[in-house]
Amino acid sequence: MSTISAPEPIATTPYRDRKRYAWLLSLLIPTTVLVGPALMLLTGQTWALWLPVVFFYSVVPLLDYVLGEDRSNPPESAVPALDADVYYRWITYLLAPVLWLSFIFSAWFATHMSLPLHGWAALVLICGSVGGFCINLGHELGHKNTRLERALAKIVLAPSGYGHFYVEHNRGHHRDVATPADPASSRMGESIYRFVLREMPGAARRAWVLERTRLQKAGLPVLSWHNDIVQPALLTLALWSGLVLWLGWTVLPFLLLASFWANFQLTSANYIEHYGLLRQQRANGSFEPCQPHHSWNSNHIFSNWIVFHLQRHSDHHAHPLRRYQSLRHFENLPTLPSGYFGMFLVAYVPPLWRYVMDERLLRTAGRDASRLNLDPRQREALIAHYGLTTSA
Repeated sequence: MSTISAPEPIATTPYRDRKRYAWLLSLLIPTTVLVGPALMLLTGQTWALWLPVVFFYSVVPLLDYVLGEDRSNPPESAVPALDADVYYRWITYLLAPVLWLSFIFSAWFATHMSLPLHGWAALVLICGSVGGFCINLGHELGHKNTRLERALAKIVLAPSGYGHFYVEHNRGHHRDVATPADPASSRMGESIYRFVLREMPGAARRAWVLERTRLQKAGLPVLSWHNDIVQPALLTLALWSGLVLWLGWTVLPFLLLASFWANFQLTSANYIEHYGLLRQQRANGSFEPCQPHHSWNSNHIFSNWIVFHLQRHSDHHAHPLRRYQSLRHFENLPTLPSGYFGMFLVAYVPPLWRYVMDERLLRTAGRDASRLNLDPRQREALIAHYGLTTSA
């Protein structure tokens, strides 16, 4: 399939980004961790702690449905000025301390207040959501070339102990995406629960191999401050040790569970972003370059505002250095029926996921098994069940 190019809008007047101030939502949404505790203190009702959870997984998908999609693109002539505008960078810079403070506050509240089990569980999910936003910000910053942004990427990955993402995503996932070799690309027929057992350990192993190889080629010791996995790991150790000294050992179960949920949000995103899509292998064994049609795309307005256009994933993988404010919509791409938060809920119910996604995937691939990343354990069953062709 040939590369899809976005049409160049005809610029008759200076370009004005209509979403310029909507990006400030990315600063406000993580502070919803304060809403539940504030309402609990005002009303004395611990059920109020669940309101942020309801917001993320009910209200956000509803807003995506009501507001619809945004298919507009900035003209390419405006992109250099967009990229140079420090306003967009300052939003990401300011978000880093907001996320750290939100993570620390939720740990304090969970140990400082006498909560029933369900209230404690709600805080685990909300703190984990904050950690998920940390990974999303680390994703945006880690692709950039400035020393400040790369340093901030490692800092925001530290709270949930997922610092190896800095290496694994940039140098592993982007290289192997939409191929059978990629532990972070889900396969058709693979549930999210099977996927996480392959993705989390596979990503950690790949990150360590990549970083060890880099350091050995540079003649540097693997276990040293030069290691891009060790650096955020030491930050995690410092943060968690400080929280234990401040709040006591009882904070550890909270940190472990909240961090797992944060990291599972990344797993959820990876699962829906490339499900079943496959880059074609060349005669020499290499794979074709990643193109926009090798990612599932979503233009849903509200959720894109709060995740820095992560859902315009097709353009991101085809052009990973492109900044969030400049990411584009392309026509005729594999398209998700909802934003990420709504699709996460669908993915957590595997029969529902297959009902919603499998036919979409098959239409994208022309029902050709050679163009699908199939779960090898179910390959023959899937071919028979869906009547797939098996052309080379």
